[in-house]
Amino acid sequence: MPNAPLYFDYAATTPVDDRVIETMLTCLGRQVNFGNPASSGHAYGHAAREVVEQARRQVADRVGALADDIVWTSGATESNNLALKGIAQGMTEPGHLVTSLMEHKAVLDTVNELERQGWAVTRLAPDADGLIQPYAVQAAMRADTRLVSLMAVNNELGTVTDFAAIGERVRAGGALLHVDAAQAVGKLAIDLQAMAVDLMSFSAHKVYGPKGIGALYVGPRARPQMRAQIHGGGHEQGLRSGTLPTHQIVGMGSAFALAGEPGDNEHRRIEQLASRLRSGLLAVPGISLNGCAAQRVPHTLNVCIQVNGFNTMALANELALSTTSACNSASNAASHVLLALGLDETQARQSVRLSIGRFTTEPEVDAAIAVFRRASMAATAALW
Repeated sequence: MPNAPLYFDYAATTPVDDRVIETMLTCLGRQVNFGNPASSGHAYGHAAREVVEQARRQVADRVGALADDIVWTSGATESNNLALKGIAQGMTEPGHLVTSLMEHKAVLDTVNELERQGWAVTRLAPDADGLIQPYAVQAAMRADTRLVSLMAVNNELGTVTDFAAIGERVRAGGALLHVDAAQAVGKLAIDLQAMAVDLMSFSAHKVYGPKGIGALYVGPRARPQMRAQIHGGGHEQGLRSGTLPTHQIVGMGSAFALAGEPGDNEHRRIEQLASRLRSGLLAVPGISLNGCAAQRVPHTLNVCIQVNGFNTMALANELALSTTSACNSASNAASHVLLALGLDETQARQSVRLSIGRFTTEPEVDAAIAVFRRASMAATAALW
């Protein structure tokens, strides 16, 4: 893309890794593995099924799950819908659900629909650092609490929810825990066989895979309660019907296999870049950090710019970043996450998210800092 702005919006989507593209091409075209994975009567179908199951194992291995507990979906939005609606419909009557004010719209809107269907809902506010604390979840639970849904990494702030500790409390209370982990793979260590998590949503395009493919982990405690939301053929053990998109599934498997873990060389490189970006931006007068400074992934940075005359929209000429989350962009509303954090509407609208990733370089980080400095100086000069 000629004269393109520098890309600082990895939290919205990541470019597909070239190595992932290569694996996807092995399933596109009549000379390669184009068969329908559900066609069990011939070799083409068998070959397609084999790579689908290999990808399922790759996803499962990355998050410490059993392959049979991974259900393919079209993305994290569908996974969230399947998790919440699927469990709700498996209950004999509506119960109580706990979530937070900071969740992705795919969870919030689904919860709103369940509330219209008779579910009681508690929406937790974050603490001053933008965190949902385990004790707050425990305090919100009731005798009729059936389900808790919280994200692992906040998509706007980059803050990390201690879902492992929350899971222990939720399980002790007899409820199920759903975790939206779209922003977590490759950033946090996840071991579902060791964690008290019953459902977990994933998306390929947040981890250098293709758009339009995701997965839902359905653990043994959740499976008896789960009801399908898409019917027609009984695919995916009856939980999600439809012809499987082999090339996208293979791409997701490859992307998850390539995803790193905290402490590896790539993660350390991101930490160094993030530290450089954060210190450079916070050195500009009037710019402050949104969210907890410590309990966070390094990949995502959200800052409030309280500089009179600073035009956040003008940054887009040089930097591809988010002035609101992608889930809010259609309505152009102020971020519900930042409002829940305690910012007023003006502060929320004067905040931006920068997110870095696999292909971000140190010169790009330095260039981004320079853009903010110039914009701040220009805004200050205009007041005189």
